[in-house]
Amino acid sequence: MGDLSGVALVTGASTGIGRHLVEGLAARGMAVAGLARGEDRLRTAMDEVAAATGGRTLAVAADVTDRASVEEAVGVVREELGPIALLVNNAGLIDEFEVPVWEADPDQWWDVVSSHVRGALLTVRTVVPWMVLRNSGRIVNLASGMGTRGAPDYSAYSVAKTGLMRLTESLAGALEGSDVRAFDVAPGVVDTPMTRSMHVWQGFTDWTPPEKVVELVAAIAAGELDQWSGRFVRAGKDDLDVLRATTPADAARQLRLQPYGDTDPLA
Repeated sequence: MGDLSGVALVTGASTGIGRHLVEGLAARGMAVAGLARGEDRLRTAMDEVAAATGGRTLAVAADVTDRASVEEAVGVVREELGPIALLVNNAGLIDEFEVPVWEADPDQWWDVVSSHVRGALLTVRTVVPWMVLRNSGRIVNLASGMGTRGAPDYSAYSVAKTGLMRLTESLAGALEGSDVRAFDVAPGVVDTPMTRSMHVWQGFTDWTPPEKVVELVAAIAAGELDQWSGRFVRAGKDDLDVLRATTPADAARQLRLQPYGDTDPLA
């Protein structure tokens, strides 16, 4: 499975999808740095991945919403492992309760938005300038179907994921003409502690295999899906061979207003 090289940085790496990505990328030959707030659990996870894959891993405790923490963490990764070839923004919180937006705790609501949007912004502004200097790199932001529509019971998460998609598109546009690309990857509903804690998924059984998420991110890291930069792809639904063979046109797989009809002046 060792078909990749270089250094990957994965946030939210100690559990769930992040943990699967660390292991899958390490098994494919990448040196992988994992970021998370909880140092003990993170170090345990990175050690387990190294033992299972024989790959090189690095645990760096950091709060992705804290600018100084992110800058210090990225500096450690570059010093210990080398230049970062793949950045995966996976860290993020979920609404604590399934309630309408007016019943949500405003501080927790904003913490959710900040964890996804500010967290990705801070890693991007710290990592991407070095990618631009080297004219090489791939950025993956973990998207969600909830970012493409309003989610009444998960308003903070929905707003956060929508904002993250806009960040991806803005980033991809600014990088146009370079060999640095940015992507939205929606993992579907993966069986993780976070999804298990959400009432909306109680009794759900049609989980997306985490291996599908890893395969999609690995294909992006390998430069196989560059024509999808700035766009939304979905693990477990999109066929990799079809994605490889398809060049999307216009605003395909991007957030846009839908016209109400042929006479809509915004159409």
